[in-house]
Amino acid sequence: MSNSMLQLLVLGAIAVFLILRLRGVLGTRDGYEPPRPQPEPIERKRFDTIDGTAEQGDSDISDHAEKGSPAASALAEMKRAEPSFAVGPFLSGAKSAYEMILMAFERGELDEVRGFLSPEVAQAFDSVIADRKARGLTTTAQYLGTRETALAGAEFNRDTRTAEISVRFVGEMIVATRDAEGNVVDGDAKSPRKQRDTWTFARQMGQNDPNWQLVATA
Repeated sequence: MSNSMLQLLVLGAIAVFLILRLRGVLGTRDGYEPPRPQPEPIERKRFDTIDGTAEQGDSDISDHAEKGSPAASALAEMKRAEPSFAVGPFLSGAKSAYEMILMAFERGELDEVRGFLSPEVAQAFDSVIADRKARGLTTTAQYLGTRETALAGAEFNRDTRTAEISVRFVGEMIVATRDAEGNVVDGDAKSPRKQRDTWTFARQMGQNDPNWQLVATA
């Protein structure tokens, strides 16, 4: 056998060996093969949407409004209009405003809270206070605390970006109204009573003024 023939045989053997090694490392594809599974993406917090708004994954909303309800959808729209808005802190602020406004009304001194009242509510409160003064009535009140603060409803106007949130309060206070002679004509100067109210606060979302105004009482 010639040297050239021997060299060809050796080269052929080396080529076969390399092909077998590559097949073992890379594998083969015969016809259709399903794609290899891709690694799972990093899990992120998922927000289900209703009418294009983040709602159901947001515990700040679901803790206070039933999922899928009009109130929950309205709250989600408020958050879209003003991302810094949160329901929990709003209710805490509403609770403080309730006590402050209620006591100012009972004392007949609205000046310190007038900025938190819509013109219509301020006019109604002023009318009641003026009537008490005209009849010589005075009121003493002691606020004992708010026993319940709960979301009662919410609405959002996309055109005006105006939000309205109704809050149900149950407070406890001692209130007594006396006539000009000092006789108690309403309430009780010693026994506490429960005060139940539903107040509606409104604000245009996205504006610089963070204060909500009381626009309705019930």
